[in-house]
Amino acid sequence: MFGELEQFSCKCGKEHSFASKVIIGDGVINELPSELLALKAKKVFVYADKKTYSAAGAAVCECLVAGGLDVRKYVFTKENLEPDEANVGLAMMNFDPTCDAVIGVGSGVINDICKIVANVSNKYYVIVGTAPSMDGYASATSSMTMDGLKISLNSKCADMIIGDLDILCNAPVKLMISGLGDMLAKYVSICEWRIAHVITGEYYCEEIAKLVRASLKKCVDQAEGLLKRDKAAVKAVFEGLVVCGAAMKFAGVSRPASGVEHYISHIWDMRAAEFDTPVELHGIQCAIGTLIAVGIYEKLVKIVPDQKKALDYAEKFSFEVWSETLREFLGKGAESMILLNEKEQKYDKDRHKVRLQRIMDNWETILQIISEELPSSEKIETLLVSIGLPKTMEEIGLESNLLPLTFKATKDIRDKYVLSRLCWDLGVLDEMI
Repeated sequence: MFGELEQFSCKCGKEHSFASKVIIGDGVINELPSELLALKAKKVFVYADKKTYSAAGAAVCECLVAGGLDVRKYVFTKENLEPDEANVGLAMMNFDPTCDAVIGVGSGVINDICKIVANVSNKYYVIVGTAPSMDGYASATSSMTMDGLKISLNSKCADMIIGDLDILCNAPVKLMISGLGDMLAKYVSICEWRIAHVITGEYYCEEIAKLVRASLKKCVDQAEGLLKRDKAAVKAVFEGLVVCGAAMKFAGVSRPASGVEHYISHIWDMRAAEFDTPVELHGIQCAIGTLIAVGIYEKLVKIVPDQKKALDYAEKFSFEVWSETLREFLGKGAESMILLNEKEQKYDKDRHKVRLQRIMDNWETILQIISEELPSSEKIETLLVSIGLPKTMEEIGLESNLLPLTFKATKDIRDKYVLSRLCWDLGVLDEMI
């Protein structure tokens, strides 16, 4: 299916291209040596952590050596590896710049770090996936923590993505259902992308949205097969995650694959980094964030927009007071978010009036989008329970009373128009949570 995505002219007016070679199947790590030698890569550098080296890294290194390549490697020894400045530094300091290619063996964190190393060193990059756990395999950004703030850093799209089903099907089930959780987030991301297009005029592509929806449906249809390590189910999730990465590449932004549900997860990650609060796998947090977001959308569709109420709410809003609240809630990570508003001016009253008028003029269209894109919260909850995904904050060790501030803070992470910003624009942010 990925050959069809390589390059095509789209109705949206853009030329979409996807340069990654994707190889998915049984035992496909054995194709690595010939693929690399065909690119004249003779010396390669392999990154893994202790778990991924045991799961696949050792086998990858043996395969490469047997295939005639010179192999160098670095295995991170930390138990809970984080995608941050310190670990990128470790990766760079241990890298051999005479190598022709970087090979990451892992999933989220290893991939994020290796994409930066490959980008900085201008080397060919291969990721050997060890779990269908997140959608960053084919994206050209790395989800990093920098100065306490969760950011998407421009890095490098993988030149080759290896999904060996013999490896993927042996991943912990928790990682598999985390990948499904990341896919469920696409219900909200596509919905918000369309809404933002209506309210702010942001670029939107229906062809990209169709790709994401089709992949999401395949994953949901086969969800319960993950618990049995069914190859078709594992393949559907891995392919879906790669397609979503390609969708982000096509769009040039993360819009097709992440929305407010990802920001909910990012806020929890930031609090964990600052205050050592509990944190779960990204996809699991996104699944809970998706259920939260769908529930709030269900409340939102029942209101009647009140222009005077919205204008009064914006008039009374104090960014200075809110900034102090952010500092208390997030610590040093709040400073970058506060500074972002100086550039974005999302609380500028004149800009708010323009957005509000577009909301009022297009409310029926917005309601239609929500109806078309989002399943019911009951359907989402039933699916989460059926495959053992947590459905509440308490189940991952977080107090539910953190939800109001979590949701409010999502509007300040980036200049992306998401549900929390729509609620603020309507003057209903407090009552929605």
